[in-house]
Amino acid sequence: MSLTDSSPAQIAKAASVASRSLAILPSTDRDNALNAIHQSLEQAKTTILSANAKDLHLASKAAADGQLSQSVLKRLDLSRPGKWEDMLQGILDVRDLEDPPGSRKSTVPLRHGGFSWAPYRTVGKTTLKTLLDQGLTLERLTCPIGVLLIIFEARPEVIANIAALAIKSGNAAILKGGKESSASFHAISSAISSALTATTVPNASIQLVTTRDVIASLLECDDHIDLVIPRGSNELVRYVKANTRIPVLGHADGLCNIYIHPDAEPESCVRILLDSKLGYPAACNSVETLLIHEAALTTHLPAIASALVQQGCSLRCDSTSKTSLESSLPADKAALLQEAVEEDYDTEFLSPILAVKTVIPPAYAPDDIALALAIAHINAHSSHHTDAILTSSPSVAKHFQASVDSACVFWNTSTRMADGMRFGFGTEVGISTNKIHARGPVGLEGLCIYKYAVSGNGQVAGDYGGESGRKWKHERVRID
Repeated sequence: MSLTDSSPAQIAKAASVASRSLAILPSTDRDNALNAIHQSLEQAKTTILSANAKDLHLASKAAADGQLSQSVLKRLDLSRPGKWEDMLQGILDVRDLEDPPGSRKSTVPLRHGGFSWAPYRTVGKTTLKTLLDQGLTLERLTCPIGVLLIIFEARPEVIANIAALAIKSGNAAILKGGKESSASFHAISSAISSALTATTVPNASIQLVTTRDVIASLLECDDHIDLVIPRGSNELVRYVKANTRIPVLGHADGLCNIYIHPDAEPESCVRILLDSKLGYPAACNSVETLLIHEAALTTHLPAIASALVQQGCSLRCDSTSKTSLESSLPADKAALLQEAVEEDYDTEFLSPILAVKTVIPPAYAPDDIALALAIAHINAHSSHHTDAILTSSPSVAKHFQASVDSACVFWNTSTRMADGMRFGFGTEVGISTNKIHARGPVGLEGLCIYKYAVSGNGQVAGDYGGESGRKWKHERVRID
């Protein structure tokens, strides 16, 4: 890793060159680099947390002056319980993942002479193999994307996450962080840079840009940068999408919904709502809207509302749910209920606020109408990040999961489960609501694409076709 103040064009070109070398490194070399990074960060813990405390002090003053949101302030804090440990463990988890590029460690003789080019290019896992003709084989192989540009705000752990995933997947990465956490970024980057000097990973393969006001210029480097991943506010994500020709992977909002069906287990609903809303309100996978079936207003909602209010959560209720709760909650808690406005169901609060809406099926309507109404609301108002249903019916749950158009669709679990580490990806570069390439938490697999390799023995296209030409076999070959 290098801290650089070079021009955007120089940074992008250096990353592109480095990506070619990184892509052909043996998997053992890349794993050794991750071991070195983990050890260096552990040794620099005191220095890094001290730098983070300085960032937090300045950010707290900015938040007090109204110049910085509380959600950004919370994301900045590396001393939150478990955050430092999760960051370090994520590096080891990524190291232990199966290597997508699958670099071989020795040359392989080919039956028609010569040697395979396995050691000289990134040779990925074969995901498709077809015998086109005798002696002519097609393979689809995974490979790195190339150069990633990651733009992030107040997330110091992103440097370690991205460095680990980029090195493991064979991608070069350019990182541009926000001013709120500049001291943390420099401390973490220095530790990683020191670790990589003793490895075979090219120095320019991971670059932290220190120059100010370079984002616009970097977004113009589409000749060298292959993918942009913005991590931060929806304003940042929208700005990036509007100002580059480079493909963008990410999401602008984390507007997550939970729907409670009447047959849901009441105690489980309370636990799931408390975790989804209050486990980490500033997270993009925190629930923002609770949809509840009319029949569950008296059986489920009072306990949920009481538990949430008890822990400082504000409830913005539609008239039906508010009236129901006012008759079932103690007066002191009922007095804290607020009237919802329509905009609340399109708002990512990122704080202890939850919008509540009742799903009211028409009289004498079939049982599945309420489910259809809940699904329709979610598809219209969700940001397609993560949405969940709480129900004891497998058929209802499966219909919900098939019908809701979101990257993550859960049944009887917290929306906070939408996370690369919890999915077993080691860590993630972010969560994508895109509908191409990668969707949901993006880990190692999401940072790889594929190429087609055809191996022949002198065949040409003109050999095939016509009555006298050779015939294609097109036989699918089993992949071991």
